Amino acid sequence: MENLKVAVIYYSATGTNHQLARWAEKAAKNLGAGEVRFRKFEETAPKEAMAENKDWKEHYEATKDVQKVSLDDLEWADAIIFSIPTRYGNLPSQVAAFFDTTGGLWFNGKLANKVVTGMTSAQNLHGGQETTLLSLYKSMFHWGAIVATPSYTDQTIFESGGNPYGLSVSAGKDNLTDKVEKAVAHQVKRALTIAGWVVKGKS
Repeated sequence: MENLKVAVIYYSATGTNHQLARWAEKAAKNLGAGEVRFRKFEETAPKEAMAENKDWKEHYEATKDVQKVSLDDLEWADAIIFSIPTRYGNLPSQVAAFFDTTGGLWFNGKLANKVVTGMTSAQNLHGGQETTLLSLYKSMFHWGAIVATPSYTDQTIFESGGNPYGLSVSAGKDNLTDKVEKAVAHQVKRALTIAGWVVKGKS
């Protein structure tokens, strides 16, 4: 995996998906990925809305120096790991807005054969996690990307309360356990293993 270029891209309002993304970054580095870029989707919500939620405002301030994702990051990466919350079972508007800018890359085949995988969270256990991941993957199918889900390939999926489409948790620090971190690491390993096969096949 030493030659793999990995982009970990997240959106997080109050910190849950930021932590999942940090664990994904750590796992990719531990697996020996050649280079890992840690990026965030740009926050587009009005500051008035953030001001009404103390945790949202604090997290925004704490992570304001994290580099924003660019189209170059997508074109550069061999593997892309997304961590995003659910919004009524769909993608957050911040994520959808960025995806709307990828048409040029898609049209020129620059997103084909990227290996992608996704993680998510919601306020409660059945708050739309599975449909959010499926919404994410629908965009990936249009890109021509290769979706690498964890499926039920490791015991950590059962122990973390996740699902076969990707790691999912209920939002909040109390739910970010060691078992969840292990499930993130397994999902990253599976995605990078598949990405390694794809890159080797190109050479």
